[in-house]
Amino acid sequence: MGAVSLLLQTSTPSPTPDPSTTTFGGLLPVAIPVWLGQIFQTLVVLIGAYLASRIVVQLLGRRVAQRFKRPSLTRTVLRGIRAGVFLLALLSIMNIWGLAIGEIGLSVAVFSAVIGVIVAPIVGSFVSGVFLLADQPYEIGDMIELADSDKRGFVEDITLRHTKMFTLDNTFLVIPNGSMRERDVVNYSAEDSRTRLSLDVLVTYESDIEAARRLIEEAAREVDNVIGGGPNIRVGAARYPSAPTAYINEFGDHGVLLTLRYWVTEPYKLLAARSKVQTNVWTRLEDADVEIAYPHSHLYFDDTSGQLQVSMDGQDGTAVDPAQFSEDAEY
Repeated sequence: MGAVSLLLQTSTPSPTPDPSTTTFGGLLPVAIPVWLGQIFQTLVVLIGAYLASRIVVQLLGRRVAQRFKRPSLTRTVLRGIRAGVFLLALLSIMNIWGLAIGEIGLSVAVFSAVIGVIVAPIVGSFVSGVFLLADQPYEIGDMIELADSDKRGFVEDITLRHTKMFTLDNTFLVIPNGSMRERDVVNYSAEDSRTRLSLDVLVTYESDIEAARRLIEEAAREVDNVIGGGPNIRVGAARYPSAPTAYINEFGDHGVLLTLRYWVTEPYKLLAARSKVQTNVWTRLEDADVEIAYPHSHLYFDDTSGQLQVSMDGQDGTAVDPAQFSEDAEY
């Protein structure tokens, strides 16, 4: 009986596992196709990478912000951390699908050589983004102006590829960093949001110049967002009066040119402030003994000016001798 039992045991073949299915090491009660298991593993890795990136950013966000002090650099570093987590996830997914890094490297090299010309502008934008973050011409929250297009707005975000800006017209601009480095950008918020404006007023020589200067300064001082006085405002090594000041700029052909200089507190209200100041100046000078000059000419005639012969046609088309009406006109 023992020999028979041994013979039966050795003659019974063990089941061969199907290589196209998997049970994940016995974790699943039934076998599923390998490709379905790979998809499931890929989803698990992606979800894990997403949750891990959020947790890492929450843990390191405050420390990164305290370290770099600048919102643009903080966001860039945190984006780099997220990208690093997803890069590790990508390597894990490649391992799941049986892709070796060496095999992909050759394909990537060939592919990069083919599309190198296409991606060159994108690479240039990334390089420009690095320079923008290093040079710090503007920061998130600053009000800037694109000098070549007269567009003003606030910087919403700075990435390695582009700069996002909300204009004062409530429009949204996304500008490649390569383009931003090639154009003139005026930053109204870099050091001090106060902005100085000027207004030229030409008054006649017969006007009371001192009264005109005083009235122009008072007209600007009445506007709400115009700085009316206080300590001098420092710009570099220079110091400027904070109160509106009218200067005698030039003795012109048609009058005395007065230049008003004043400071506005909010850079996004420059046009409104300028309009209110000009309205107040017009109202005050109109009621005073001050006349705003305009280009005009005076003609003087004397005996040395010469003579001009004048002839006129009658109603019937015949010529009429001007001597019948008056003597030759002199000019």
